[in-house]
Amino acid sequence: MKNFVFSIALIILLGFGGVAAAEVISIANPLGANSFGELIANITEYIFGLIAGLAVVMFLWAGILFLTSAGNPGQIEKAKKAALYAVIGLAIGLAGSGLIELVTNIISGNG
Repeated sequence: MKNFVFSIALIILLGFGGVAAAEVISIANPLGANSFGELIANITEYIFGLIAGLAVVMFLWAGILFLTSAGNPGQIEKAKKAALYAVIGLAIGLAGSGLIELVTNIISGNG
């Protein structure tokens, strides 16, 4: 009986040695955001950068159309519409990023 108790105690003590020596595994955060609000802010900044870049390209395109119109009223009107659409797109992008910021602040409790 004494050997049996000793054997059980030895198994218990030596059996959990691997658990005690286990290494903690940590997984790095690939998103770079620690909260939902930060994640939405990062996505919003990225999308707004794309919108601003596209607006610049559209303004350049409108300028090229205007310069190459050679007095053609149809081409001048087309250039004006392209510039107007660029302004409208930029305004929608600004309003959208502001709306996303507002909703994020409400959800996270900051506003």
